[in-house]
Amino acid sequence: MFESLSDRLSGVFDRLTKQGALSDEDVKTALREVRVALLEADVSLAVARDFVAAVQDKATGQSVTKSITPGQQVVKIVHDELVSVLTGDSDPGKLKIDNAPAPILMVGLQGSGKTTTTAKLAKRLTERDGKRVLMASLDVNRPAAMEQLEILGRQIGVDTLPIVKGEDPVAIAKRAKTQASLGGYDVYMLDTAGRLHIDQELIAQAAAVRDAVNPRETLLVVDGLTGQDAVNVATEFDDKIGVSGVVLTRMDGDGRGGAALSMRKVTGKPIRFVGLGEKMDAIETFEAERIAGRILGMGDIVALVEKAQATIEAEQAERMMKRFQKGRFNMNDLKMQLEQMLKMGGMESLMGMLPGMGKMAKQAQSAGFDDTMLKRQIALINSMTKKERANPDLLQASRKKRIAKGAGLEVSELNKLLKQQKQMADMMKKMGKGGMLKQAMKGMFGKGGEMPDVNDPAAMEKAAKMLGKQLPPGMGKLPGMGGGMGLPPGLSGLGRKK
Repeated sequence: MFESLSDRLSGVFDRLTKQGALSDEDVKTALREVRVALLEADVSLAVARDFVAAVQDKATGQSVTKSITPGQQVVKIVHDELVSVLTGDSDPGKLKIDNAPAPILMVGLQGSGKTTTTAKLAKRLTERDGKRVLMASLDVNRPAAMEQLEILGRQIGVDTLPIVKGEDPVAIAKRAKTQASLGGYDVYMLDTAGRLHIDQELIAQAAAVRDAVNPRETLLVVDGLTGQDAVNVATEFDDKIGVSGVVLTRMDGDGRGGAALSMRKVTGKPIRFVGLGEKMDAIETFEAERIAGRILGMGDIVALVEKAQATIEAEQAERMMKRFQKGRFNMNDLKMQLEQMLKMGGMESLMGMLPGMGKMAKQAQSAGFDDTMLKRQIALINSMTKKERANPDLLQASRKKRIAKGAGLEVSELNKLLKQQKQMADMMKKMGKGGMLKQAMKGMFGKGGEMPDVNDPAAMEKAAKMLGKQLPPGMGKLPGMGGGMGLPPGLSGLGRKK
């Protein structure tokens, strides 16, 4: 997300922060590069111009150029201005789904990902908010559109309105409203038809459905890869139908992401969610502070905590902690850690959320730190017997050959894995003795190991800060890379290519 913009901006700010003192001319030169970076990322000219002007007003005064850390002051001003642009005038708050059954109308052009986004949001509302959701497809034009939503509903365990051929969209919407009321549903989601471009028929159909159900939320789904045209689409839909929020899809791709900055500023409509992949859980709330942090390479520890909580059970974490405190870290534990990393999105995703690591993700990949390497290491562990996993000291030459052959890999890779397991066991023992492990667990799961309320931003922020403080101080360097924050020393051999 925002990869090209993040790369360009980090290059500009690296040069700024390395200079001891800044003149007004240095700041102006850097901001010219920032403007070019924004334009290349598909931010509209007017928004880029206003953004740079606002930053320049705050960054060319005595308070910055005479500051002890002028470069970092400029970065902070840019960060605050990014947050301001992405937040807009008002906080959108949570989805308005208070009066059951609350209708949510999904609109947008064909191919923007409306149907998939409808299912993602339904899954999120069901699992995170405990709502009973009914989905209904109003797309009578696209072949198999209704069947697609029905199949997605079965996959995620969410009810869909039975298909009745020959009904028009308004009749389907009214039937969904009736069934949602009679069936005791909290929310019913209406997936409307799309077109390749905005036309009168599309607008008229969406407006008729809106008038029939009076939706609590009208969410416009926009493909994040469409660039500036996405802003035009949002403006048109808002003028004709009235949009309460935007969902940007395909933000995991090479998308330059400028549409997000432009859309919030030009239309004034809040971006509620971003889609980050095809999987049904690949959707995140759009939070300006955290997105700005990612753009500027500051990481997103809160998102890391949320991902960890979604994939680790508190009881399992407590059991793991007790083992690690005693220095018990065998191959079963290592396998669990490797699988955990894959569940949380893999190496690149995790590095993007750690402060200062985002711009190193590509270098890490070229140095051999990728998901393929994690899978190879899991294959080696799977080739071991139960006794060998529980006690790696049993592994002598003949056993090593058998294990490597079973995984289709070399003995040298197994030796690296064994060395890594040994280093991690030692590290866990040291952390356990110093109480650092327990503090990190409290940061992740709250006082006493309990999980903080994921719906309470203050609790999540506190947990994230706690976790950030407890990252091991001896963060090692990644192989083939020059300095900077890397992985804990016990992970120094992780996934390294031969």
